[in-house]
Amino acid sequence: MKEIKISGQMRSDLGKKASKELRKNGMIPCNIYGEKKGENGLPVAMSFAVPFSELRKVVYTPHIYVINIEIDGKIYNSVLKELQFHPVTDALLHVDFYEVNEAKPITVGIPVRLEGLAKGVKAGGQMNLALRKIKVTAPFQIIPEHLTIDVTALGIGQSMKIGSLNFEGLQLAMPKETVVCSIKSTRSASADDTEEEEGEAAEGAEAPAEEAK
Repeated sequence: MKEIKISGQMRSDLGKKASKELRKNGMIPCNIYGEKKGENGLPVAMSFAVPFSELRKVVYTPHIYVINIEIDGKIYNSVLKELQFHPVTDALLHVDFYEVNEAKPITVGIPVRLEGLAKGVKAGGQMNLALRKIKVTAPFQIIPEHLTIDVTALGIGQSMKIGSLNFEGLQLAMPKETVVCSIKSTRSASADDTEEEEGEAAEGAEAPAEEAK
């Protein structure tokens, strides 16, 4: 995975009013969750704030990053956990991060990249990408930037499912029956099939005449 660095500052006032004031000043409230757990057994969040200009680099991008967050001189290796946007304006309101280390596997969605010209597309079918990211579990240092899937052999009416995929060192963290992509028939493909059937029928009709000669 690619790495990127951002800088933040610790928060002491955690109320809604303080969060609103932060956003007015171009800062976004954030939490990072690590190994530390509270009395209830749930992970304890460390609260901090990051300039929106810094977060743009990791939020509005198709890439998956290990995010090195510097807070008060200390570096926290993390990945994005959850983003919260305003329901009307779509403005970024809050970001949660998950602290990672080399020993503990993480689960994260990796972008899918289809490779090859599918047999069904050659025949006039239409490729449908149903899943843009596949969740995998692995140590963060071996997680790739994208998952390449060869679709060359995929025909019309066929689909590629999670259960048929395998990537070295990665555990696929999704149901096996989940469809990644499929090829749908189109009018042109149906017309080609009809013409082919009619051609075969015509050849069959001519055969007795040739035998009669």
